Amino acid sequence: MGNVSQAEFWQQRYEQDSIGWDMGQVSPPLKAYIDQLPKSAKAQAILVPGAGNAYEVGYLYEQGFTNVTLVDFAPAPINDFAERYPDFPSEHLVCADFFELSPAQYQFDWVLEQTFFCAIDPSRRDDYVKKMASLLKPQSKLVGVLFDVDFGRDEPPFGGTKEAYQQHFASHFDIDIMERCYNSHPARQGSELFIKLQAK
Repeated sequence: MGNVSQAEFWQQRYEQDSIGWDMGQVSPPLKAYIDQLPKSAKAQAILVPGAGNAYEVGYLYEQGFTNVTLVDFAPAPINDFAERYPDFPSEHLVCADFFELSPAQYQFDWVLEQTFFCAIDPSRRDDYVKKMASLLKPQSKLVGVLFDVDFGRDEPPFGGTKEAYQQHFASHFDIDIMERCYNSHPARQGSELFIKLQAK
C-alpha cells in the first residue's frame, strides 16, 4: 500500500473515530516517565511520531515542555489537536509521512513512541529503526510502549514479541529497558512493553 493510500486509510479511521486501541487518555506508563523527568528536560527537542490523537503531546505541553513536535500524515488528528490546544505552536504540528522527514531539518533529543511502531506495516520495521536513529542526536533516546502480543491480523495494530523487537533495534540502538509494563491502562494490562533505547 502506497503512502497516499496509507494516509487516506488513517484519515478515514480518524474521521470515523475507529481507532480501536485509542485509550482516550495519556498512556499511564508514558505519563509516569514524563512525570519523573527533570525540569531541564522541558526545553529538549521531543518528537512524537504517528501521534494520532496525541494525548501525550497534550500532556507534555500542559506540563511546560516547550519543544515538542507532533507528526502524523493524517490531517484529522492534527486539526483536532490544534482545536484542543490553540496556543500550541503550529510549526510543531507536522502533517507528513514520518519516513519522509529529513534528518537535515529535524534532530531530536528524544522520541516518545506510543505504539506508532505497531501501527506501521511490519515489513517497514527495519526502515523505522534506521529513520528513527537518523532523527535522533547521538546518544539520544527512544522511549515508549510497544504491544507485547501477536494479534494475528493483517491490519493495525500489528503486535510482536520482545525477541523480535530486540533483533530489529539492535543494529542502531542499545537497549536500556525493554520490559513488560507494570502500570498499563487496564485495557492493555499484560500486553505492553516499556522501552528505553539509546541511539548508537
